[in-house]
Amino acid sequence: MLNISPNKLNEKIDLSNYKAVKKVFYRTHYKQFNRFLASFFIIAFIILFLPWTQNISGKGFLTTLTPDQRPQTIQSPIPGRIEKWYVREGDYVKKGDTILFISEVKSEYFDPNLIERTGQQIKAKSMAVTSYEEKVKALNMQIGALSNERGLKLEQSRNKLLQSKLKVKSDSIDLEAAKTNISIAERQYDRVVQLEKEGLKAITDVEEKRLKLQETQAKLISQENKLLASKNEVINAQVEISRVNAEYTDKISKAQSDMFTAQSNQFDSEAQVTKLENSRTNYEMRNDMLHIRAPQSGFINRAIQSGIGETFKEGDRLVGIMPANYEMAVETFVDPIDLPLLHLGEKVRIQFDGWPAIVFSGWPNVSYGTYGGVVVAIETFISDNGKYRILLAPDVDDQEWPKDLRVGSGANTMALLEDVPIWFELWRQLNGFPPNYYQPQNTMADAKKK
Repeated sequence: MLNISPNKLNEKIDLSNYKAVKKVFYRTHYKQFNRFLASFFIIAFIILFLPWTQNISGKGFLTTLTPDQRPQTIQSPIPGRIEKWYVREGDYVKKGDTILFISEVKSEYFDPNLIERTGQQIKAKSMAVTSYEEKVKALNMQIGALSNERGLKLEQSRNKLLQSKLKVKSDSIDLEAAKTNISIAERQYDRVVQLEKEGLKAITDVEEKRLKLQETQAKLISQENKLLASKNEVINAQVEISRVNAEYTDKISKAQSDMFTAQSNQFDSEAQVTKLENSRTNYEMRNDMLHIRAPQSGFINRAIQSGIGETFKEGDRLVGIMPANYEMAVETFVDPIDLPLLHLGEKVRIQFDGWPAIVFSGWPNVSYGTYGGVVVAIETFISDNGKYRILLAPDVDDQEWPKDLRVGSGANTMALLEDVPIWFELWRQLNGFPPNYYQPQNTMADAKKK
């Protein structure tokens, strides 16, 4: 019945006597269902106004807090061949314990007495250095002796030059005296000749004066020759000074040249000694590298290179080791859109793989099986997976993390943000908006203090 007519049939006819009407309008469970729906909608409406904690979820894995505590591989800085293993996988080793022994594969290091022979070369070169030092000392003494001898010779030549100059002065005076004598002899001869002409003197007196004049002239010539000879002696003395100076300068220069050559050979030998000592130290350190030792105490995880006689290159990984003492941390990744919402020192809830947990992301206080963490590092460059890396340390104010956790196991993280109504969170999720951006007041100050 469509009830198109304005005449309502149910008002004119009593329908309660019909079976169909009784089955439809007089069932009590429909009323209860309606009440349930009404109560559900009222409760749901009330729940929409309950507080909800916004959070940023991430997925990561367990790691260590500092880089030196993380699993590492031991490499060999030199190429070699495996000769002997001293450990097994799973063994505990202390720092400095020998893990394996390798041998050389390069021909220049095959000699087992290489270090001893290098030491002998150093000794021989050191003796050469000593010899050159002694030669330098001898040449220095020779140079000193030549310098002293040159000084004496020059002093002797200067004295001879002074004597020659004094002799020149003496001969000059004698020459002047001879000139004076010849003037006197000439005047006397002229007077005697004049007197002889006047008859006052005999011819013998004239001849006597002529003879004396000739003798005086001969003495003048002889004195001039002596003066010239004295001047030549002065010149010879000056030449002797120059010769002595040149001779000893040549000898001293040659000795200095020999000394510089000896010093050059000495320095070259010292450089060779230093080079050989460097080589010997390198050989000793290289020999020490033949024993691969544990860099720190830990457990041997895996032998990457195995067997005896297997060769490898420098830098190849030989064995993996896990440090025995480490502080656990969680390395998680967040989307770039959520990165501005994270700050150093913020609290984070962590769920570890393999540990039972009941998680309510919006109500962290009622979650079970989660553990507290604190943001200690935020990477400033995006990772290969397109997310940013966050490092979490245990929260000292929360319960202690399980002792059986192992590095590398998975972990889910929730960074807790602001408290908002549930209806706001549903509206945000439906629209794909990020959580509310906020700047914590005390978190940054606490992080700076730490």
